Amino acid sequence: MAKSAKPKPHVTLDMKGAACPGPLLGARRVLDDLLAGEVLLLISDCPGTKDDLQSWPKYADVEILKTEKLARGGTAYYIRKGKAQRVSANAVLDMRGTTCPGPVIEARKLLNGMRKGEVLQLISDCPGIRADVRSWVKATGQDLADARESAPGEYVFHIRKR
Repeated sequence: MAKSAKPKPHVTLDMKGAACPGPLLGARRVLDDLLAGEVLLLISDCPGTKDDLQSWPKYADVEILKTEKLARGGTAYYIRKGKAQRVSANAVLDMRGTTCPGPVIEARKLLNGMRKGEVLQLISDCPGIRADVRSWVKATGQDLADARESAPGEYVFHIRKR
Protein backbone atom coordinates (compact mmCIF):
# COMPACT_ATOMS: atom_id res chain seq x y z
CA MET A 1 0.00 0.00 0.00
CA ALA A 2 1.43 3.30 -1.09
CA LYS A 3 2.35 6.06 1.33
CA SER A 4 1.75 9.50 -0.15
CA ALA A 5 0.11 12.85 0.51
CA LYS A 6 -3.35 12.52 2.01
CA PRO A 7 -5.90 12.19 -0.84
CA LYS A 8 -9.18 14.11 -0.62
CA PRO A 9 -12.03 11.62 -0.11
CA HIS A 10 -15.36 12.08 -1.89
CA VAL A 11 -17.10 9.78 0.62
CA THR A 12 -16.21 8.59 4.13
CA LEU A 13 -17.41 5.22 5.45
CA ASP A 14 -16.83 4.62 9.16
CA MET A 15 -16.98 0.86 9.79
CA LYS A 16 -15.40 0.86 13.26
CA GLY A 17 -16.92 -1.94 15.29
CA ALA A 18 -17.82 -4.04 12.24
CA ALA A 19 -16.20 -7.48 11.99
CA CYS A 20 -14.48 -8.60 8.80
CA PRO A 21 -15.47 -8.93 6.00
CA GLY A 22 -18.01 -6.18 6.84
CA PRO A 23 -15.71 -3.22 6.10
CA LEU A 24 -14.73 -4.62 2.69
CA LEU A 25 -18.35 -5.38 1.76
CA GLY A 26 -19.43 -1.90 2.86
CA ALA A 27 -16.62 -0.31 0.87
CA ARG A 28 -17.60 -2.30 -2.21
CA ARG A 29 -21.21 -1.09 -2.02
CA VAL A 30 -20.12 2.55 -1.67
CA LEU A 31 -17.55 2.29 -4.49
CA ASP A 32 -20.26 0.95 -6.82
CA ASP A 33 -21.89 4.40 -6.65
CA LEU A 34 -18.69 6.42 -7.17
CA LEU A 35 -17.29 7.61 -10.47
CA ALA A 36 -13.98 6.30 -11.74
CA GLY A 37 -11.21 8.23 -10.02
CA GLU A 38 -13.22 9.17 -6.94
CA VAL A 39 -11.85 8.30 -3.51
CA LEU A 40 -13.46 6.51 -0.58
CA LEU A 41 -12.09 6.92 2.93
CA LEU A 42 -12.78 3.67 4.79
CA ILE A 43 -12.26 3.70 8.56
CA SER A 44 -12.00 0.30 10.22
CA ASP A 45 -10.70 -1.18 13.45
CA CYS A 46 -11.05 -4.80 12.32
CA PRO A 47 -7.54 -6.33 12.25
CA GLY A 48 -8.31 -8.33 9.09
CA THR A 49 -9.27 -5.32 6.96
CA LYS A 50 -5.66 -4.63 5.94
CA ASP A 51 -5.20 -8.18 4.62
CA ASP A 52 -8.59 -8.09 2.84
CA LEU A 53 -7.70 -4.80 1.14
CA GLN A 54 -4.22 -5.92 0.06
CA SER A 55 -5.68 -8.63 -2.17
CA TRP A 56 -8.68 -6.62 -3.39
CA PRO A 57 -6.91 -4.71 -6.23
CA LYS A 58 -5.91 -8.05 -7.79
CA TYR A 59 -9.53 -8.79 -8.76
CA ALA A 60 -11.28 -5.40 -8.58
CA ASP A 61 -10.70 -2.10 -10.35
CA VAL A 62 -9.57 -0.25 -7.22
CA GLU A 63 -6.33 1.24 -5.98
CA ILE A 64 -5.35 1.56 -2.32
CA LEU A 65 -3.77 5.01 -2.22
CA LYS A 66 -2.81 5.39 1.42
CA THR A 67 -3.30 3.89 4.87
CA GLU A 68 -2.82 5.63 8.18
CA LYS A 69 -3.33 4.72 11.83
CA LEU A 70 -5.77 7.05 13.55
CA ALA A 71 -5.13 8.56 16.97
CA ARG A 72 -8.70 7.78 18.04
CA GLY A 73 -8.32 4.12 17.06
CA GLY A 74 -8.67 2.22 13.84
CA THR A 75 -7.05 2.71 10.48
CA ALA A 76 -7.98 4.99 7.58
CA TYR A 77 -7.79 3.47 4.09
CA TYR A 78 -7.97 5.75 1.04
CA ILE A 79 -9.35 3.73 -1.86
CA ARG A 80 -9.69 5.08 -5.40
CA LYS A 81 -12.22 3.57 -7.78
CA GLY A 82 -10.30 2.70 -10.93
CA LYS A 83 -6.57 2.18 -11.08
CA ALA A 84 -4.35 5.08 -12.07
CA GLN A 85 -4.19 5.19 -15.81
CA ARG A 86 -3.45 7.61 -18.56
CA VAL A 87 -6.42 8.13 -20.83
CA SER A 88 -5.61 9.82 -24.10
CA ALA A 89 -8.31 12.22 -25.31
CA ASN A 90 -9.27 12.64 -28.96
CA ALA A 91 -11.04 15.94 -28.18
CA VAL A 92 -11.02 18.38 -25.26
CA LEU A 93 -14.03 20.43 -24.14
CA ASP A 94 -13.19 23.07 -21.52
CA MET A 95 -16.46 24.25 -19.98
CA ARG A 96 -15.07 26.07 -16.94
CA GLY A 97 -17.32 28.99 -16.08
CA THR A 98 -20.40 27.43 -17.72
CA THR A 99 -23.31 26.49 -15.47
CA CYS A 100 -24.93 23.08 -15.48
CA PRO A 101 -26.41 21.46 -17.51
CA GLY A 102 -24.41 23.34 -20.18
CA PRO A 103 -21.26 21.18 -19.97
CA VAL A 104 -23.19 17.93 -20.45
CA ILE A 105 -25.27 19.37 -23.31
CA GLU A 106 -22.14 20.51 -25.15
CA ALA A 107 -20.34 17.23 -24.39
CA ARG A 108 -23.27 15.30 -25.87
CA LYS A 109 -23.13 17.39 -29.06
CA LEU A 110 -19.39 16.88 -29.43
CA LEU A 111 -19.56 13.15 -28.66
CA ASN A 112 -22.29 12.70 -31.29
CA GLY A 113 -19.74 13.71 -33.94
CA MET A 114 -17.05 11.36 -32.64
CA ARG A 115 -16.42 7.74 -33.61
CA LYS A 116 -17.03 4.73 -31.39
CA GLY A 117 -14.07 4.24 -29.02
CA GLU A 118 -12.89 7.85 -29.19
CA VAL A 119 -12.47 9.73 -25.91
CA LEU A 120 -13.72 13.19 -24.98
CA GLN A 121 -12.03 15.08 -22.15
CA LEU A 122 -14.57 17.33 -20.40
CA ILE A 123 -13.34 19.97 -17.94
CA SER A 124 -15.86 21.73 -15.72
CA ASP A 125 -16.11 23.66 -12.47
CA CYS A 126 -19.91 23.60 -12.29
CA PRO A 127 -20.92 22.56 -8.74
CA GLY A 128 -23.34 19.89 -10.01
CA ILE A 129 -21.13 18.41 -12.72
CA ARG A 130 -20.31 15.14 -10.93
CA ALA A 131 -23.98 14.24 -10.56
CA ASP A 132 -24.81 15.44 -14.09
CA VAL A 133 -22.04 13.38 -15.69
CA ARG A 134 -22.92 10.32 -13.60
CA SER A 135 -26.60 10.49 -14.67
CA TRP A 136 -25.80 11.25 -18.31
CA VAL A 137 -23.26 8.43 -18.67
CA LYS A 138 -25.64 5.95 -17.05
CA ALA A 139 -28.59 7.06 -19.22
CA THR A 140 -26.68 7.02 -22.52
CA GLY A 141 -24.46 3.98 -21.98
CA GLN A 142 -21.24 5.94 -22.56
CA ASP A 143 -18.07 4.77 -20.79
CA LEU A 144 -16.68 7.03 -18.08
CA ALA A 145 -13.04 6.00 -18.42
CA ASP A 146 -11.76 8.39 -15.74
CA ALA A 147 -12.88 11.23 -13.49
CA ARG A 148 -10.57 13.33 -11.36
CA GLU A 149 -10.77 16.48 -9.29
CA SER A 150 -7.93 18.46 -10.90
CA ALA A 151 -8.24 21.43 -8.53
CA PRO A 152 -10.69 22.26 -5.73
CA GLY A 153 -14.13 22.23 -7.37
CA GLU A 154 -12.75 21.55 -10.87
CA TYR A 155 -13.23 18.16 -12.52
CA VAL A 156 -11.76 16.42 -15.55
CA PHE A 157 -13.77 13.57 -17.09
CA HIS A 158 -12.68 11.19 -19.85
CA ILE A 159 -15.76 9.85 -21.64
CA ARG A 160 -15.38 7.08 -24.22
CA LYS A 161 -18.04 6.88 -26.92
CA ARG A 162 -19.73 3.50 -27.19
